[in-house]
Amino acid sequence: MPKRVLVIGAGFAGLAAATSLADKGYDVTILEKNSTPGGRARVFAANGFVFDMGPSWYWMPDVFETYFARFGRKPSDYYNLIRLDPSYTVIFGPDDAVDLPVGISNLQALFEKIEPGSGPKLAEFLRQASYKYDVGIHNFVWKPSRSVTEFLSLKLLYDVARLDVFQSFSSHVRKFFTHPKLLQLVEFPILFLGATAENTPAMYSLMNYAEMTMGTWYPMGGMHEIVKAMVSLAEEKGVKILYNQNVQHIGVDDREARRVITNAGVFEADVVVAGADYNHVDTKLLDQPLRNYDDAYWQKRVMAPSSLLFYLGVNKRIPKLQHHNLFFDEDFTLHAQEIYETPCWPTKPLFYVSAPSKTDPSVAPEGCENLFLLIPVAPDLADDEATREKYYTMLMDRLEQYVGEDIRNHVVYKRSYAHQDFKNDYNAFRGNAYGLANTLMQTALLKPSLKNKKVSNLFYTGQLTVPGPGVPPSLISGLVVADEVAKEFTLA
Repeated sequence: MPKRVLVIGAGFAGLAAATSLADKGYDVTILEKNSTPGGRARVFAANGFVFDMGPSWYWMPDVFETYFARFGRKPSDYYNLIRLDPSYTVIFGPDDAVDLPVGISNLQALFEKIEPGSGPKLAEFLRQASYKYDVGIHNFVWKPSRSVTEFLSLKLLYDVARLDVFQSFSSHVRKFFTHPKLLQLVEFPILFLGATAENTPAMYSLMNYAEMTMGTWYPMGGMHEIVKAMVSLAEEKGVKILYNQNVQHIGVDDREARRVITNAGVFEADVVVAGADYNHVDTKLLDQPLRNYDDAYWQKRVMAPSSLLFYLGVNKRIPKLQHHNLFFDEDFTLHAQEIYETPCWPTKPLFYVSAPSKTDPSVAPEGCENLFLLIPVAPDLADDEATREKYYTMLMDRLEQYVGEDIRNHVVYKRSYAHQDFKNDYNAFRGNAYGLANTLMQTALLKPSLKNKKVSNLFYTGQLTVPGPGVPPSLISGLVVADEVAKEFTLA
């Protein structure tokens, strides 16, 4: 009889782990808290609009190709990818915006126009970033990081030296560029990694390589099309997905997780893979002596940002917006400090506007615009309706100033989402949206372990363990943990 694996959570990591284990021959059931799959990448519809609830950037297409190829499939078997051109627009002021074009030669020309001499420097910056991407994405991120022996090789030590792990992203970037606009263009992905550029390893220039060289894409129908594809593949492999299963306890006998108890029943298991929030599983679902980490450990973790989100349906088109719009019209450094160093609601936040209806007519009624507004904010802030409305007004003032027309009076649907919602829907530790910060002291072996040290058949996957936050890393996390389960719990 195949070993029974219970996976908690139908987010990207949980679906990836479940599909891989089912493909290996295990009997796999996913227990999902919510009524639909996808975790933070769920979707909802209202008034004819279709809103992706979370991820909106499709970067690192090679990771998605690798994922589906594991099972003899391609992304194109499930959804149609469109490359965005421009990749995105950065707004520095009401009459000062820069479109990021497709193609390295076009990017070099743009950089050269802003800062003479920076075109060739961009080529060298990306050449070094290419090496980091190749080593980081094709080697380091696939390591389960359970033992230091995984990293003990001369080749790996050589790679670590070239990855600039011990140099800050800020100092690395300033070797190539000096113009404030270029620095912001290059540093913006770091805002979501969980630390200021001064405290983020230069290794993460691999994000710039992914963004600038591999492109920004969009799956027609929305990002939830990826989830639908993964669910379809999982079910094809025999995975059973049960919804509205709010896990309340993991029953352990003789150091083995044997039962997962939900609001709807009791499920027996030979192996448990927790794709839900790591802290929640560790501190709320296990008896205290079986926890991997104590409360003091968790309080010392440095978190990536949470978010304040607005989903808006607008009953007219807004010509000046692109698909992705980054509003960098306020102090970048101040906002970063108010997220990471002196956590508080931001004084003058940067923000992001996605308008997928620019690319995809299926997500809004004809003649309308689908808008997704996001402010990255510190985790664990007091979140109330008055605060949300304050920032809605602030964002709409700046958005309307930029586009030169009224939007507020044309909003026919509005929904906000912030810390308390992340906690309610995902049991998110401190209301985080992006998991643990990618600081040097929270990398690889220094992340929470993907296996429980006291329960022999309990594993963890997702954005609080290796390799880290984001959609591609979550896919990788699920595949890595599935391979670890298979090593220790053979089918025979």
